[in-house]
Amino acid sequence: MNPLLWIALVIAGIVLALWFPGWRLKRALAKPLPAEGLAVLERNIPVYQRMPVPLQQQLQRLVVQFLYQKKFVGCGGLEVTDEMRYTIAGQACLLLLNRQTQVYPQLATILVYPTEFLVTRNEVGPGGVVTPAANGLLGESWGDGRVVLSWDHVQRGAADWTDGHNVVLHEFAHQLDSESGAPNGAPYLPNVSSYRSWATVLSRDFANLRHDAIYQQQSVMDHYGATNPAEFFAVATETFFEKPYQMAEHHEELYAEFLKYYKVDPREWMSPPSEPEHMASPFPNYAPHW
Repeated sequence: MNPLLWIALVIAGIVLALWFPGWRLKRALAKPLPAEGLAVLERNIPVYQRMPVPLQQQLQRLVVQFLYQKKFVGCGGLEVTDEMRYTIAGQACLLLLNRQTQVYPQLATILVYPTEFLVTRNEVGPGGVVTPAANGLLGESWGDGRVVLSWDHVQRGAADWTDGHNVVLHEFAHQLDSESGAPNGAPYLPNVSSYRSWATVLSRDFANLRHDAIYQQQSVMDHYGATNPAEFFAVATETFFEKPYQMAEHHEELYAEFLKYYKVDPREWMSPPSEPEHMASPFPNYAPHW
């Protein structure tokens, strides 16, 4: 074969390989969210119907892309349904509104269990003795492109959008956090000055939450956020989307940082709480991220 023809074929193959995935994605995004999917968003994301139409349309497009690119796997005998796919995708994509994003580029697979699932890890005891221990978890974000969720707790998060507990928001906040290299409470930010402000505010409020957890003081944010900076970011994300008025009142600067990061204000989709609440809450069974 003529060497020039061979080179031309190789170049054409490379161009086609680079072009074809983008073309397929554009074709997928050209299709609107089916009526069934729209009904699930309206049913399982309580704030959806109070969002302005442009945000609703954004969310629909993000869900279409999410479902096109990600694989769902049922575990523990669970058969994944469209209801599950649309619910998880819709809640996860709330974190991406108004932001330039590739839609969780490091994520490939969502594993869904029917209920709390067991994870065995080695625990180091006195004298350095290592003992395997099984822990029941509601969700976990892994660094190998997987998120694990308990479906019944996804449903609980959909049923109550005001308690500050949402396993989907929590685990997908970890995914955003990991995009910067490691889950350490510092996701990608636009510039150095943003990191300085972020670090100052979040480190202070993290220290305050640790104090509240140690002394069992009330807090708007769940004490589980005191585990480490990565968990603080995830718990603060849950609070931002589900308790925005309380977070803005008690953590004004932290709320301002999250407004800049998430580029939405959930207060616009929710009514102010009608009466005071007890702010302390039990530790949920999320997986620690060190």
